[in-house]
Amino acid sequence: MDTIQPILAAIFVLALLGGTLYWLRSKGLARFNGKGFSRQGTRQMQSLERLSLTPQHSLHLVSVGGRTLLIAVSPGGCSVVDGSSWQLPGENKLGER
Repeated sequence: MDTIQPILAAIFVLALLGGTLYWLRSKGLARFNGKGFSRQGTRQMQSLERLSLTPQHSLHLVSVGGRTLLIAVSPGGCSVVDGSSWQLPGENKLGER
């Protein structure tokens, strides 16, 4: 009888967590994508491409708030190389694929 009570308590807590996750997902407040939980539609920044030049130097094509930036990364820091309107192949004017 002494071992049954902690086991039932653990099962009860896991059931509460599962129920809460199910409720959050049904309301659209949480999404599990394999990397963790996230809110839908809140991504403002996205890494589009990365080109390694040397082990310490690389170029990153990043989309931030509808703009696409080319960023150079080195041991000394980061700098924006170009902030003009990039358009990837297969992308329309609105930046949608």
